Amino acid sequence: MTDLSHAVAGRGFGAPLRFEASVDDCEVVGKIPSELNGAFYRVAPEWYYPPKFGDDGIVNADGYVSMFRFKDGKVDYRGRWVRTHRLKMQQEARRQLYGYYRNPYTDDPSVRDPQHPSLRTVSNTSTLAHAGRLFTLKEDGLPYQIDPNTLETVGPWNFDGAWKSETFTAHPKIDPLTGEMVAFGYEATGLASDDLYLYRIDRSGRVCHEVRTKVPYVSIIHDMALTQSHIVIPFGGYVTSAERLRAGKIHWGWDDTKPSYIGVIPRDGEARDMRWFKGPLRCMMHTLNAYSEGSKIILYAAFWDSNFFPFFAPVDGTPWNAAKARALIRRITLDLDSSDETWSEEILWPTSVVDLGRVDPRVLSLESRYIYMPYPDPARPADHERMRAAAGATRAGPGAGTNTGASSAGTSAGANAGPPPRLVNCYGRFDVATGAVDAYFAGPTHSLQECTLIPRGSSEGEGYLIGVCSNYAEQRSELVIADAQRLGEGDIARVILPFRVSSQVHGSWADARELSLA
Repeated sequence: MTDLSHAVAGRGFGAPLRFEASVDDCEVVGKIPSELNGAFYRVAPEWYYPPKFGDDGIVNADGYVSMFRFKDGKVDYRGRWVRTHRLKMQQEARRQLYGYYRNPYTDDPSVRDPQHPSLRTVSNTSTLAHAGRLFTLKEDGLPYQIDPNTLETVGPWNFDGAWKSETFTAHPKIDPLTGEMVAFGYEATGLASDDLYLYRIDRSGRVCHEVRTKVPYVSIIHDMALTQSHIVIPFGGYVTSAERLRAGKIHWGWDDTKPSYIGVIPRDGEARDMRWFKGPLRCMMHTLNAYSEGSKIILYAAFWDSNFFPFFAPVDGTPWNAAKARALIRRITLDLDSSDETWSEEILWPTSVVDLGRVDPRVLSLESRYIYMPYPDPARPADHERMRAAAGATRAGPGAGTNTGASSAGTSAGANAGPPPRLVNCYGRFDVATGAVDAYFAGPTHSLQECTLIPRGSSEGEGYLIGVCSNYAEQRSELVIADAQRLGEGDIARVILPFRVSSQVHGSWADARELSLA
């Protein structure tokens, strides 16, 4: 008898998607604002072939880029695989060739190449539009250029040879005043290297400044922050080594004996100007914004109390602690005039949030008032009966992943396929000036992914908040659009897809003129 247990386990809302899609003139509930002319791009991790190891993380899955193209009050959808070197090798072999996340020593001998680990990138983490080009990004390799109209993969991009790091961050920052992009690469010279390269890239896409420096210890440096005068580099907790990788382990482990660090360097500085502040251990993944206030840097970030990736296990052998996987919006102050090597920290709201938050892109690096953030509100109604019925109808099993409220990046292939333990059912506009929270509620069977703000008008926060949500009762995905200044009033419109799409990690909006969209 054929064993179908693995196949059944792959059914449900989080089951792998093996198709590319085009939907013209999508179904819309409500009315799309006619002035919206551009595209919302998003990228998600998706297994083209099942992982080689069952305990690998979803962060190691292949990249799938999609687009909602807005024009004349209509929306078209496109979804395509990011055709990386890695995906091409798998498709040629017609099977999974690659092992654990960022560990080439665990790969099939036909592709094993520890000297060129960047060839393994899946480019599945974020999208970026800059200097007329569209990219998908992941921090373990170079950006992949994508055709902004067709979503066909052009190929890796190294800024005409001026980018010397082997890696490129998933979270570069673009100065809204100048169009300059600031970016970095860590493990810049190879596996487990302590080299950190920082770059400034002008609005035409030309590298104009490079700094090569070292980190206090090798760790995930997933995000950064930018002020008008400084670059801010936070990290903490995760560790790796050449010995760990040769032993066949997943790239990162969690070490709760390690401190957190925040590096600060002037935007026009040199390596000798880098200063490392040291503080209590946090899982420092995503930042929100930063700005300079005299000699102080104010950093807003929803850092986690501890490790929130269950597949990056503690190095001491203890089990992953879900209770500490809690993100809170924090205001961190770094005093550049002080001889103290640490910082002060204030928790602004007691609400546990998802750390995939945004500010209005027009105030990035400047003093800002509003933070937009998905979060679970257990006080809102949830129709678990309808969700269970839908999951049963699709033969859901224990292998279907869902976004459970930590992060789409933290959704493992082995997560529960039934209704998630908590729905990420709200977007909040958190007002740092007054403490008020204006909340958008997606519905009793819906779970929201990261939000993006599309600016309009001239005031901070004036615009549209958009994001994809998973409708567990109807087994489909929907793009919600709300007025960012009136979230409590609910939808302006919803774009309905006739199928479910993978939970994104990050997305971005690009105006039609920015990318010469058809």
